Amino acid sequence: MAISPRTNRDRLLLTITKEDFGLEFRVVARGGIRRGIRLEKAFWISLKQMAESRKCTIGMLIEEIAESATNTGNLTSAIRVACINGLADENIVLRKLASIRTINAILLACPSPAFGLASSKKILTFNAPFQQLVKRQLPLGPDYDARPDLKLALDLNVADIFARLDANGEVPIASGFVIGAGERRYRGQLNVVRAPVPEPELLMAFVNG
Repeated sequence: MAISPRTNRDRLLLTITKEDFGLEFRVVARGGIRRGIRLEKAFWISLKQMAESRKCTIGMLIEEIAESATNTGNLTSAIRVACINGLADENIVLRKLASIRTINAILLACPSPAFGLASSKKILTFNAPFQQLVKRQLPLGPDYDARPDLKLALDLNVADIFARLDANGEVPIASGFVIGAGERRYRGQLNVVRAPVPEPELLMAFVNG
């Protein structure tokens, strides 16, 4: 049986190029001390990003790493470990920010009706103003969100919305929508943005007016 090649979405690791393995030699000066350091390009990029986020220079970072690694005697190894630790810490912070809990908090803080929409067009979460809007326009009782006849339709295809967000640099996309239950219908307008979560693929929709 033939095994199909992995697509970009299926890959477990980022693509590694030959250039990533190439060693770059740089002289870093700080406090009158000049250090000649040879590191892979990926680590120089990591150091630059760390320095920018901390509003300092690469030389300041390397000096701090050198001071903390006096017992190891291997500055390049210490720099690599510092880069990995820095990325790991940043990843933890980003994971906390890029979560469904954060999306829920954003929607709850929004004073206008808003909801989170999965790529399957299923409403995963919503705020109180949206719940009130639906109850007002489609009086369904307290358990309206559990009713199988509650339907949402968008003027734009969800896949098309994601494609437009990709093409337009995540500029919000406007779309009409219809929510229906039984014989009742409510039509309105939405501004839609991509939710800042890696998985699942999710849209945040904000009702206009």
